[in-house]
Amino acid sequence: MRLGVFGHREYQGLADVVGMLEREAPRLGIELLVEPDLKSVLPSARALTDASEVDAVVTLGGDGTFLRAARFMDGAPVPVLGVNLGRLGYLTGCSVREFPRVLQRLAKGTVVIEDRMALDATTGPPGGEPVARLRALNDVVLHKGGFARVLRMRLFVDGDEVGVLAGDGIVISTPTGSTAYSMSAGGPIVEPTVESILVTPIAAHTLSVRPLLLRPAAVITVQPEDPPGELLVTVDGQPGANVPPGHALTLRRAERPVRLVRNTSATFFARLRRKLGWGGLVERDD
Repeated sequence: MRLGVFGHREYQGLADVVGMLEREAPRLGIELLVEPDLKSVLPSARALTDASEVDAVVTLGGDGTFLRAARFMDGAPVPVLGVNLGRLGYLTGCSVREFPRVLQRLAKGTVVIEDRMALDATTGPPGGEPVARLRALNDVVLHKGGFARVLRMRLFVDGDEVGVLAGDGIVISTPTGSTAYSMSAGGPIVEPTVESILVTPIAAHTLSVRPLLLRPAAVITVQPEDPPGELLVTVDGQPGANVPPGHALTLRRAERPVRLVRNTSATFFARLRRKLGWGGLVERDD
């Protein structure tokens, strides 16, 4: 097995996990390839430059590290296992303590893999050639950046006008992303395997505007009206593109999903309770 390794060097314990991985890899028949930024931590491994070079991926960090690896893989049919070195780690598949056991199962091909829907987004003039193409596992967000005025956005679903939304922006998310920014903006929580597209306004200016839950085949277009300047698009929390006046943002389900190694030690609702404090108060630091 050729195993790609992504990691966040700021996390405590990264060196210990990398050391374990380096020791176990030869015994399990694993060849390690690392992202360039991690080469100094694992100098014996070959640098990873293309998604086609690996059979599986391990991420060492939190959800941000996992999302970065998913973007790099760009829909390649490769399972991604997240090892949680942080606090939340909602997308990660195991803890550091569980990692040696799960690594053996990954090498044997006995892990449980779950396909997660992703989104493809484009920006450009309505009906014209796309200027930018983006891919997201969690969400795509159109927002006004540092401008202090209300943003008006004309929303279309499959070319049918929904109406004009006024607020600070809009979040278009997958079911996987329903527990991220969309949830913070008042959107519903959706089971990750229930394919759908969520449209959640950010700080809507009228109480009548509510989140929408759409079928997965829907095509969503957001066309800003009289924007104060270039608007910003972020993808999975990272800068993606600018939308100048006269341009629009269009989203649809991606052709290829992200293959996520699922944590079988906890159900979806158990993870909600533990990770998000569902049904009770979130634990606070001393």
